[in-house]
Amino acid sequence: MSKSIETICVQGGYQPKNGEPRQVPIIQSTTFKYDTSEFMGKLFDLEEAGYFYTRLQNPTNDNVAAKICELEGGSAAMLTSSGQAASFFSVFNIAGVGDHIVASSELYGGTYNLFAVTMKRMGIEFTFLPSDCSDAELEAAFEPNTKAVFGETIANPALTVFDIERWAQAAHAHGVPLIIDNTFPTPVNCRPIEWGADIVVHSTTKYMDGHGSAVGGCIVDAGRFDWNAHADRFPGLTTPDESYHGVVYTERFGLEGAFITKATAQLMRDFGSTQSPQNAFLLNLGLESLHLRMKQHCINGLAVAEYLSAHPKVVQVKYCDLPGDPYHELALKYLPGGSCGVVSFRVAGGRAGAEQFMKSLKLGQIATHVADARTCVLHPANATHRQMSDEELTAAGIEPDMIRLSCGIEATADLLADVKQALEAV
Repeated sequence: MSKSIETICVQGGYQPKNGEPRQVPIIQSTTFKYDTSEFMGKLFDLEEAGYFYTRLQNPTNDNVAAKICELEGGSAAMLTSSGQAASFFSVFNIAGVGDHIVASSELYGGTYNLFAVTMKRMGIEFTFLPSDCSDAELEAAFEPNTKAVFGETIANPALTVFDIERWAQAAHAHGVPLIIDNTFPTPVNCRPIEWGADIVVHSTTKYMDGHGSAVGGCIVDAGRFDWNAHADRFPGLTTPDESYHGVVYTERFGLEGAFITKATAQLMRDFGSTQSPQNAFLLNLGLESLHLRMKQHCINGLAVAEYLSAHPKVVQVKYCDLPGDPYHELALKYLPGGSCGVVSFRVAGGRAGAEQFMKSLKLGQIATHVADARTCVLHPANATHRQMSDEELTAAGIEPDMIRLSCGIEATADLLADVKQALEAV
């Protein structure tokens, strides 16, 4: 029986058996008991399925990951301690010293710093391109040592819309997977795998949790990319892993399980970026209402964007659901049911005007957060993207005076009234 996205939000991932807890149980334990050392040895050799240490896997986490996997239409998934960890693992699982990644330049500031600074120090080079670059520019970015392409469905906070199908075709023509950060639309509004994406990552801290209560991330594998067809490019998946007595991930776990199993067995083992079972439990509570909340986020986002676009004190509005927005056509293709509740805009008066607007809000809270049930606001150039120069900000589609307003699920009329009075103070 096929299930709708709404039903998966409520009942996906965990199906209790007779007499078992109706809610996903919190397995708040670091370790698990077994009757024999021989069986535990098989767990450590990846010959048996099971749990031996929560740093790698935990039943609570796996139940919630299974729900997100089902929502995205993937074959396997894993939770991580944060969205940053998910982005890092998704790339580092297939790239190392001397390798190269093609990425959109319109990325969340934390992701950009992770790639351009930290992972560069690890010997991985990145080429950043505008998401609307020409076909020739995109083709020229690939190198013999390119291992993946990375983009965001809706960029944070530039709000550009990534042409998933186009970039997937380019990636596949060069024998590499496309990794998509689908945090802003969530699978309720867009399922990148259906458009050719191979790996999907999320900061579950945002809309999926939705209540500012639990930091987390998730990686979903579509299970379709043929690592064996490009075996020389991905030896970590297609050749023996001596740290597990020579297991070959694609042989033992198939295309559907190789990527996530390797990320769990190697990266989670060594980096320990696991999500706590308590946070996974809270995340699942958020997922149960995700389909309902996203509708209200989109209603509020569009209403605020329309109001701002008609206001004389507003210089520019970025919101792809607005007719006339440069990315409106792509939004109609990939996000026909709505995009998200985040609106980026610029007010008269530059940075000073932006600061005045923000401190004048009553409902909107200044916070280093986005995609929350409560409306929050941020000045990216002064916070999440503070490490970037003005040139880097412009390349990322972020003007120094841009405001990111994340519309919550409050009453639409109340949000509009708050925006109106704050603009009067500018």
